[in-house]
Amino acid sequence: MTSVLVVEDDSHLLEMISILLRHEGYRVRGAINGKEALAEMESSPADLVVLDVMMPVMDGWDLCRELRLMNSELPIIMITAKHETSQKVKGFGLGADDYLVKPFDPQELVVRIKAVMRRYRITAEKMVKLGGFKLDRLRGTVSDGNASWNLPLKEFELLYQLASYPGQIFMRDQIIEAVWGFDHEGDERTVDVHIKRLRERFADYTHHFRIVTVRGLGYRLEMENYD
Repeated sequence: MTSVLVVEDDSHLLEMISILLRHEGYRVRGAINGKEALAEMESSPADLVVLDVMMPVMDGWDLCRELRLMNSELPIIMITAKHETSQKVKGFGLGADDYLVKPFDPQELVVRIKAVMRRYRITAEKMVKLGGFKLDRLRGTVSDGNASWNLPLKEFELLYQLASYPGQIFMRDQIIEAVWGFDHEGDERTVDVHIKRLRERFADYTHHFRIVTVRGLGYRLEMENYD
């Protein structure tokens, strides 16, 4: 069970978030300021921290900084009443993974927690499920339970990138940056060529997943439910 530490000095909001997350199946603990949160993390580390920015004793900025020093891989979501872009930039600069502005829909917090935890699991496990396939980034292989085979490196990295975020639209320049890097000297047709090759390679498996062209934007991967 995923454990979440909620750090919020507003007792009513802390209780509301805690009840909501417990209902979603998370194990939840609370703290009312950064100092108390650090003590909680030292005694029993959580899998994810949701923290308010404006708190007494130790605010969210300092807490985020300290948590990053303790664990560089800890998922952190910030909550604040301030809408300014500069505040978001500061939060991300300190190592926050996501940022919510009050007031927010409680269900949105749940969705964001699930998305952040998914990203961290993918990073930690280096494994993505794709319909009936598994992509193993450590080995660079694709397997279906019966056989395992290798794709050309860039095709594998492209498929892994799309499969890590099913349903998300990636523009061509985003794909180039993620797969080929900032210093890639080719043009966006490189992406189109590799997408074409992947479609041809998995043409018989569209019941597992499809790579869809979003006109004027880029590509997204659509994955079917698979048991």
